[in-house]
Amino acid sequence: MTNADVLIIGGGAAGLMCAITAAGRGRNVIVLEGSNRIGKKILMSGGGRCNFTNLYCEPSNFLSHNPHFCKSALSRYSQHDFTALVAKHGIAYHEKTAGQLFCDETSKDIVAMLQRECDAAGVRIVTQSDIQSVAHNEEYEVVCGSGKFSAPSLVIASGGLSIPKMGASGLGYDIARQFGLKIFETNAGLVPFTFTGALHELMERLSGISVRASVTANGTTFVEDILFTHRGLSGPAILQASSFWHPGDTIEIDLLPGIDASELLVTMKTEQPRALLRTVLAAQLARALVVELQAHLWRRRAETPLAEQSNDSLRELGRTLNRWIIKPAATEGYRTAEVTLGGVDTNELSSKTMEAQRQPGLYFIGEVVDVTGHLGGFNFQWAWSSGHAAGLVV
Repeated sequence: MTNADVLIIGGGAAGLMCAITAAGRGRNVIVLEGSNRIGKKILMSGGGRCNFTNLYCEPSNFLSHNPHFCKSALSRYSQHDFTALVAKHGIAYHEKTAGQLFCDETSKDIVAMLQRECDAAGVRIVTQSDIQSVAHNEEYEVVCGSGKFSAPSLVIASGGLSIPKMGASGLGYDIARQFGLKIFETNAGLVPFTFTGALHELMERLSGISVRASVTANGTTFVEDILFTHRGLSGPAILQASSFWHPGDTIEIDLLPGIDASELLVTMKTEQPRALLRTVLAAQLARALVVELQAHLWRRRAETPLAEQSNDSLRELGRTLNRWIIKPAATEGYRTAEVTLGGVDTNELSSKTMEAQRQPGLYFIGEVVDVTGHLGGFNFQWAWSSGHAAGLVV
């Protein structure tokens, strides 16, 4: 049996930050990582450049059954604290859009930084540690392929169910249930939509086209790019909306956000009476998109010159552009989801320490907890912040 002060299950963003913080306090820390290397999700994030935080990170950027829970951890280790760490290691980075910070070179820089911090603090990392059992007697005992470990503090940083090819599993939820903690139902978040039938055929024909749009799901709206794919819809606005969508719901897409399409068409009828809808709209939307929409939504009316259409008819078409209501068949699921919605009920945890209220010495941090950020670096910031909060007390 190998003894330590702190055992951390999971060598991702949250687990490594917790390890660095705890070891920095002089604690003997062992990280048990199931795969063959640490930080796999970090490495593949942001197209290989890791969107490691967001300059404008606020509690309002997170979904949870308890929206106040994340405030304590986020306030005590903010995006500015993490960017200071990045700067300390001389990692060049840039703001891509809306406060999203990316490495100039590669996400490997962030993993290397965390490894150096772990090494300096004396953290021991054991990879390929597939967990076989967890028990609590006087201390927490973990049995895995690499041996048996024991410590008075056990931190669960095993992530959620998203991207199983990266080693994601329900281990953290299983451990929570083992010790009697409540778990909220989990779902794929920040994930593309799929469609069936005529809508699928439409998306397939439009595959590769990207357009700025407003997407609304259950009253929450995001204005960013959407991307048509051969399976359905993706892109930032779609991924954001997916976290608020439930099976059977419709979504509302405004293809001309900020423009009253009805009035635009009526005005263009006066200015270009012989023009066709596809010609007029091509100035605002990709021509291929307009051509497909006219076939899918408007049938032959799109082939009729504006002058031969009534103002009421044009306004109806404009309303469709500003409020295209469609029903996704499903999402692509955990296979491509960036995060997992739901997880360990925050009412079971201390918002200051991340410790289980009814199970002393047991902590849950990162994605396994029912706190999910918007797209744009917020989920990494939750990992850094929650990991740091637990690391201060384990």
